[in-house]
Amino acid sequence: MKEPLIERETLVGALVNAFKSLSYVHAVWEGGAASWKRVDEWSDIDMYVVCDDARVEDTFDVIERTVSSFSEIDIKFRMPEPAWHGASQVFLRLKNTSPFLFLDIAVMKKSSKEKFLQYGIHGKPLVHLDKIGIVKDEPVEPEGYFEQIKGRLETMKKTFELFQVLVLKEVNRGNDIEALSYYMSYVFRPLVEVLRIKYCPWHYKFFTTYVYYEMPIEVVRRLHHLYFVSDVGALRKCREEAETWFWQTMQSIDPENLKKKILEQKP
Repeated sequence: MKEPLIERETLVGALVNAFKSLSYVHAVWEGGAASWKRVDEWSDIDMYVVCDDARVEDTFDVIERTVSSFSEIDIKFRMPEPAWHGASQVFLRLKNTSPFLFLDIAVMKKSSKEKFLQYGIHGKPLVHLDKIGIVKDEPVEPEGYFEQIKGRLETMKKTFELFQVLVLKEVNRGNDIEALSYYMSYVFRPLVEVLRIKYCPWHYKFFTTYVYYEMPIEVVRRLHHLYFVSDVGALRKCREEAETWFWQTMQSIDPENLKKKILEQKP
C-alpha cells in the first residue's frame, strides 16, 4: 500500500519545532507564495532561517535530519558559494512528497545586512519564529527607488534601440534560433520591464514573475501572443509589434504619475 504524501504543514511545523530549542537559531519565516497569501497545491516551501554566524552548517545539518525523519531525500542541491544573494541556500526534494513541494531554504547569518525583508518588494513574510525581533520591514526609500527607475528608463531607451539589430541580423542570416534568443533578451524582456514600471513598479526587476497577478489582463493576453512565437515569419511581426508597444509605453510614463504609483502600491 502506497504511503500518503507528506503535507506542507507537516514539514514546516517539524522544521519550526526543531529550530525553537536551538539557541543559535533566531528567526524563521516563509516568503514566496506564503508572503503574498497565494499558497496552493503547486507551491514549494520558501523558507528563511537566521542563525549565529558560525552555525550555518549546523543549521543545515538540523534541516536535513529533520526532513529525513519523514522521508528519504530524493534530490539535494546546495547552492555554490558565494551565492549572488549572500546567503547559504539548499534545495531539497523528498521521495514521499509531491514534486512541487520541494524545500528552498536560505540560511542567513545574524550579521548579514541583506535579509530580503523589504515588504514592498518581497511581500510580508509569514513569520514562524522570531526570538529577537529580526523580522521587520526594511522599507525602501520611495524617492531613491523612483530615481533608480528613472535611471533605468533612460538606459533602456538607448539599449532597446541599439540592440534591435541583433534580432534582425540573425533573421536575415537565416539563424532562426539565435534570432529568437535575441528577441527574448533584447525585445521581449525590456518590453515586460517597461510595462512593469508602468503598472507595478515595485516589481520592475521581476520579469515574468507574478505577471498574471499584477498586470492588467489585456496586457497579459497581448504578452502571451508576443511570447509564444510560432516561426520566423511570426517573429518578424512580433518584433515589430513589441518595438511599437515598447515606445508607446515608454512615452506614456509620466514621471509624476510614476512617483505617485510607487507610493500608492507600497504595502
